[in-house]
This record gives sequence, C-alpha cells and structure tokens, in this order.
Amino acid sequence: MVKISIFGAGGRMGAALIQNLPAHPALELVAAVETPSFTGKLVDGVNVTFDGDAAAKAADVVVDFTFHSSVPDVAKLAAKHGKAYIVGTTGLTDGELDAVNAAAEVVPVLLAPNFSVGVNLLLELVEKAAAVLNAGYDCEVVEMHHKHKKDAPSGTALALAKAAAAGRGADFATVACYGREGMTGERKPETIAVHALRGGDVVGDHTVIFAADGERVEITHKATSRACLANGALRAAAWIAGQSPGFKTMGECLGI
Repeated sequence: MVKISIFGAGGRMGAALIQNLPAHPALELVAAVETPSFTGKLVDGVNVTFDGDAAAKAADVVVDFTFHSSVPDVAKLAAKHGKAYIVGTTGLTDGELDAVNAAAEVVPVLLAPNFSVGVNLLLELVEKAAAVLNAGYDCEVVEMHHKHKKDAPSGTALALAKAAAAGRGADFATVACYGREGMTGERKPETIAVHALRGGDVVGDHTVIFAADGERVEITHKATSRACLANGALRAAAWIAGQSPGFKTMGECLGI
C-alpha cells in the first residue's frame, strides 16, 4: 500500500483526487493538507490537517496541487523527509521552479502540466505530427478553461506548443507567439502561436491546429471533468513510489 498526502486538498483538484481515490486500491490517503486560512469542507469523511510537516513525514508520496506560491514550501518538505513528490500546480515562477529542482536532487519528482492520460498521449502525437508536417503547416495552439483559472496560457497549452517545436527541431522561445493584436503583418511560417480563452466552467479544452493551403489537421483533447486529471495523478503517485531521485515524466509512467 502506497501512502499519500494531498496538499491543496480543499481545491478543485484536491477534491477530485479524494473523490477518485477509491478507484486506486494500491493507494491510501494519510493526510489532506490545507493552509490555516482554509474554512471550507473537504469530501465527506475526510478531515483536514494544517500540519504539512507531519503529513509529509507520514506519506510515501507527497501530491501537490496547491497555489504556485506554496510549492517551494511543499517541495522542501518532500525533500526534507525523503518522499517522492508529484507536482500538478501550474504557473510556477523561475524561483519556485528552483525549489522543485532542488527537491529532484534528493527525491523522485514528477512535475506535469496535465496528468490526463489522454493529454499525455496528445503530447506524443503532436510532436510526431509536427515532425511530419514541418514548417509548411502553420501551427496554432488554442486552449479554453473556466473563468476562475488564474494563469494563462495554460501549462498544457505551453507543453503542446513546445512539443510541436521539438518535433520541428525549433527553439520554442524563438518561434513562440502569444495572441495577436493590431497590425501584426503576415504570419511568419516558423511561428507557433498560443491563444488562451476563459469562460464558464470549462474544465480544459486544447486544440493544436496544423494549417496549410488546401487542408487543416486538428488534434483536440477535451476534459469534461477533473476525474481524468485526478486519475492520472493518482496513477502517477502509485508508480513513482520507490523510484530513484530525479525528474520523471508521465510518458515514463504510462510507457509511451
């Protein structure tokens, strides 16, 4: 039995993780962690704890879906107690990523913008499609999320755009474009553009478009509930326990 502690248990993803845990009999929830300012209620039958240190110590795997500014503290706890570390929080700053990098020096870490099995398959398909279609096809990435999402574009959209760049053998930082406004001039063929839409209760829609004269290829993933994300993260938690220190990927976890 792999023991897990969920940090950010009172959030949307935290709730989804707890609700879907019964489908993963190899996992046991030992702590559901929130900040002292949390006044909400967790899933029925689950008690909240504010003692992150004790929660990390009791677990085999620390699962982090907190707000980005909390990630360094959680990463330090995972490293301190020698626990495998799953990170699903997006919008991390360079400084916050430094803390995750430091943890990966001593424990196994899986940092993913999206834990959906379908999305991780999509990343592989996009890289392969970009390699075949090359710069002769204009590449655009469009994502839409609910109105409460705070960062844009989504981490998944960025990962998809970077996968397309990798397939082309291009440096993403050089070819990236984020939205358009005003007299932008004609589209440069090497550009990979990312566009973010926000509204309603959309869990997460991502489409990668390869457009050429006479045809268009679109690869789309739509999440209709957070269950797909939660199940992927829980599957990763069961897999990462006992792995060697360093960064791991969902591709390794899923064997793709």
